[in-house]
Amino acid sequence: MRRKPINTVGRYLKKFRWLVLLVAIPASLYGYWRWANLAVDNKNETEQIFVVPQGQSTSTIAQRLKQEKLIKSPLVFRLLVEQKDLSSKLQAGDFRLSATMDLETIVENLTHGSLDFWITFPEGLRVEEYAARLAQKSDLDVQKFILAAKPSEGQLFPDTYLIPNTASAEDVVSLLTDTFSQKSPTIDKRMLIIASMIEREAKHDQDRLLVSSVIHNRLQIGMAIQIDATVQYLLGKPGEWWPKDLTRDDLKINSPYNTYLNSGLPPAPIANPGLASLKAALNPAETDYLYYVSDSFGYNHYGVTLEEHQENIANFLTP
Repeated sequence: MRRKPINTVGRYLKKFRWLVLLVAIPASLYGYWRWANLAVDNKNETEQIFVVPQGQSTSTIAQRLKQEKLIKSPLVFRLLVEQKDLSSKLQAGDFRLSATMDLETIVENLTHGSLDFWITFPEGLRVEEYAARLAQKSDLDVQKFILAAKPSEGQLFPDTYLIPNTASAEDVVSLLTDTFSQKSPTIDKRMLIIASMIEREAKHDQDRLLVSSVIHNRLQIGMAIQIDATVQYLLGKPGEWWPKDLTRDDLKINSPYNTYLNSGLPPAPIANPGLASLKAALNPAETDYLYYVSDSFGYNHYGVTLEEHQENIANFLTP
């Protein structure tokens, strides 16, 4: 039997080609990695402001940096961010970047080099709660902010803001009150106080106009409005700005904010209302309601008479 000759040279060539590939591919990848980490243009020192909106993904940031000619490779940017476990640390805000920065410098800037910061103030917070949120985002002096903002309680418009790191307490207050002037309807202090109570008492949109009607109806007949939120406001303290489960003794505290003891409105707003509550204060629903009680889900149940109110308490508050 004749055997086929063994092509020893061909076998060695095949192995050699695979060996070359095994060496060349990692070397090429390493070379690409090093190239992508270099600055785009060492001669272009022009700085530009790169804005990262709140919630923008790492992938989108990478693509935008490439479009702005600040990085060479979106893929390597994403890999570097993952390698350093910085995905959750990329900040939103404005950043001063240039094409002379290498990739690591740009990533480092995006984690703590923002010129400003995004912050959201939800509806219904009081000045002290605004201050606590600012303290989490900036080095702003909390006490200075409270002193500057307290006279404007009720007019610190709830919204999302981009605030410069260099802003003073007075600057922040001006930004919030200016936004209130621009976005809110024309409203006097009396309606502003009512809107602040609506914001705290109406947890759902459908209740705003009805809570407003109860407040207006009680004021019209000289009946004490008896709103828990005003007592919570006067009892509020750090860690518990809106204490729940008010006691009978709480409702006897001698204060102009105690709407159980005093008829009429408290002397100032108790929180910062949003647009819906401001509008509800101006345009209450037309009802004869004088009472309401909130169930465990925050929905209100209304009554015209004390008997109806007591029935609602029995139905929605009794375990």
